[in-house]
Amino acid sequence: MNTTVFITRCLKNAASSLFGGSISRRLLRVLLGLCLCLSPWWAQGQSAASATEITQLRVERADDGIQLSALIRFDLAPVVQDALLKGIPLFFVVEADIYRERWYWTDQRVASTARTVRLAYQPLTRRWRINIASGLITSSAGLRAALNQNYDTLDEALSTIQRVARWKIADTSDLDPGAAYTLDFNFRLDLSQLPRPFQIGMAGQREWSIAARFNDRLRLELPAAALGEGAK
Repeated sequence: MNTTVFITRCLKNAASSLFGGSISRRLLRVLLGLCLCLSPWWAQGQSAASATEITQLRVERADDGIQLSALIRFDLAPVVQDALLKGIPLFFVVEADIYRERWYWTDQRVASTARTVRLAYQPLTRRWRINIASGLITSSAGLRAALNQNYDTLDEALSTIQRVARWKIADTSDLDPGAAYTLDFNFRLDLSQLPRPFQIGMAGQREWSIAARFNDRLRLELPAAALGEGAK
């Protein structure tokens, strides 16, 4: 409120000295009208650019290790969808690190895993293709042994990318039941995988910013099957 009053007074004084009182009032009304018209569009752009978030996250102890399930919500801006339709694939990176808390020193990383998800549009079949590979993949050549899935619509493909289901992030033996641990979970669009012209042209464009992070105390939950047996 103070900033608005200050700017208004400066504009009013400047316009009054140059054009006179009646013109200054007209100028102020025009400027205020433009601000009111543009503010909803600015707010809409800000909300669309910051829409990436982790809506659900669950870590449980299973027979084969520690499993993570999560839901990530994000939307692709029109400029990103246009790049996909032109044949530019997108690479999403999912990372999970577990740290053992130590009061006498920095936390110790006891488990680390990652996966790469590639999304691409196939113009000939008009279908969307997803490749899921373990680890950080630096090129399409590393996706040869990946899990491949095809979808009819972009929404179906994005639904698969946004859902992480029972992903093994550590062995049970990696965790000491008597110790405290921290989970660092990251989801992001790997901009370094885009062609060089795109990397240069998208500098400062928030439409390409797709990233979410969870960093907090690790809380292990019992599997749903175990919970059902306990209720009986």
